[in-house]
Amino acid sequence: MGKAEEIEIRFARAEDLAWCRVEDALVAEEVIRRKMELNEIIVAEIGGRRAGYLRLEYLWSKMPFIGLIVVQEENRGQGIGQALLKFLELFLRRNGHKALFSSSQASEPSPQAWHRAVGFEECGFLAGVNEGGVGEVFFRKSLT
Repeated sequence: MGKAEEIEIRFARAEDLAWCRVEDALVAEEVIRRKMELNEIIVAEIGGRRAGYLRLEYLWSKMPFIGLIVVQEENRGQGIGQALLKFLELFLRRNGHKALFSSSQASEPSPQAWHRAVGFEECGFLAGVNEGGVGEVFFRKSLT
């Protein structure tokens, strides 16, 4: 069985809370709890061990946006990020969404390359919004 077959993607459950808080330490516990209830936190597991995390946001309460996607360093390069993305895309399509948005700091070439490799296209830039005056590159992916 190949590594991709061993990856399980699912919405986060109550027992994932402590792990999710570590992965997303800048977000308050109550926010993570609420997002879990709304199916806005997705977890990847390999062999029953958590290996990836995705937090969904909605811009203007209607446009889906990846607020955070993280794969444990030891599990990178195994398709976990792509599996998280595919799970999210299917969920969004089933709920009538036509596009997905995401972003990356301008100083992060690897995440930008990942976005492009999985079908996102650059759609905008905000200057100076991050610590140290670093800008943010925005991406859009069609779901149709």
